Amino acid sequence: MPRTLVVHAHPRPSQSLVIKAMQAVFEGDAHTEIRSLYDLYPDFDIHVSSEQQALARADLVVWLAPIHWYSVPALLKHWFDQVLAHGWAFGPGGDALRGKAAWWVASAGGSMNDYLPGGAHQRPFTDFVAPIEQTARFCGMRWLPPHIEYGGHSHTGAQLAACTDDLAAQFARHRAAQPSDQAAA
Repeated sequence: MPRTLVVHAHPRPSQSLVIKAMQAVFEGDAHTEIRSLYDLYPDFDIHVSSEQQALARADLVVWLAPIHWYSVPALLKHWFDQVLAHGWAFGPGGDALRGKAAWWVASAGGSMNDYLPGGAHQRPFTDFVAPIEQTARFCGMRWLPPHIEYGGHSHTGAQLAACTDDLAAQFARHRAAQPSDQAAA
């Protein structure tokens, strides 16, 4: 069975119903490990070898976080900087992540309409995906289309249920598409 690593980064997890609900989708899977960065590293002192070992065990890597200023929260960006090291994740000898799948699962407080040319953010959300996508691709990972849940601040119970149902279905498809021996390759 393919293994999944969820790198969860929410600075205030108790304040996000959407991220909590999305995390619950992954928690229900016996082949999934969740590493909650703000719980593990409140001082931002990342234990790089532990994180790299967790990545080595995974076939599918999920970055689960809210959108912060058109990107990921500070600790996840710091995690990228520290863990995805030259000679390990990229560059000469840096092939530890080659062939693994990367999937960005995120919540945005703004609505989908906010991410239109006339909306509050003046650009489609796809304009903000490139740095995260390129991070994965530069490490030789296979990029999966991100799952972005818009308008999370105002979700009703029915919208939250639809969000998690959709995420669970996508997760099942992505997991089924992973070679189960990727980490051993």
